[in-house]
Amino acid sequence: MQYDVIIIGGSYAGLSAGLPLARARRRVLVVDAGERRNRYAEASHGLLTNDGKAPGDIAAQGKAELLNYPTVTWLQAEATAVTRVAEGFRLSTSAGEDVTASRLILALGVVDELPAVPGLAERWGRQVFHCPYCHGYELNQQPVGVLATSELAMHQALMLPDWGPTTLFLNDVFTPDAQQRQALQRRGVTVIEGQIAAIGGERAEVQLADGRRHALAGLFIQSRTRIASPLPAQLGCVLEQGPLGAFLKVDAMQQTSAPGVFACGDAARGAGSVPLAVGDGAIAGTAAHRSLMFETL
Repeated sequence: MQYDVIIIGGSYAGLSAGLPLARARRRVLVVDAGERRNRYAEASHGLLTNDGKAPGDIAAQGKAELLNYPTVTWLQAEATAVTRVAEGFRLSTSAGEDVTASRLILALGVVDELPAVPGLAERWGRQVFHCPYCHGYELNQQPVGVLATSELAMHQALMLPDWGPTTLFLNDVFTPDAQQRQALQRRGVTVIEGQIAAIGGERAEVQLADGRRHALAGLFIQSRTRIASPLPAQLGCVLEQGPLGAFLKVDAMQQTSAPGVFACGDAARGAGSVPLAVGDGAIAGTAAHRSLMFETL
């Protein structure tokens, strides 16, 4: 079957992109591998009318709403390869199916690359976080920490006092200069030098190599990210380099540098969240539809 649009990625951005296309009665295929970035988190915050709900429940509700439209098809599979053809694009999947469409929307998501600190990965999304807007309020003004993985730790350390007494653990990654130390002091941030050996305790106890221990309600890090698919390279999409990793370059309508290819979600932002993914998805879906309507003009 020839689809109007294939959406690769069925999380929040992909679901949001599908709605305007479905409501325009376009033939849409969503190809989803089921690897949401926030699958480790117990709750998702900041999305209006869904604040505090389980991430999986939000995604499941969105999927059910989208599949209420008869022109939408869902394929649970990984998108493995894509080529340009006369009909637009041919996509190969791990399910062994080859499908074609006139337009593509890449809602690929990203993979977080975490520091190799024992005990950290096990707490990711539960006591170790990257976004204070998503998780800071629930820490209830208790002590929080920032584990430096780069100089970007300064940004988090200066933000987090709004959510609780903050300690910056330098972890032998960088040394703040005099101006940076003054800024940290103005915000009441405690600076701890020395290498971190592990994260333990019931929540997020930072254990330093010299034996010091600091009990925290939560710990924030600057995780590096990478796009979770080889498809952008296959399509020749231009990437931008952000402070946390590369992401897809898009214009104001979420169009990539590859004609007929749109992108949304965390793979198309320097830093993202569920509300931003939903908004970008809506733009990508309407833009893809308009490109189908006006392609001959």
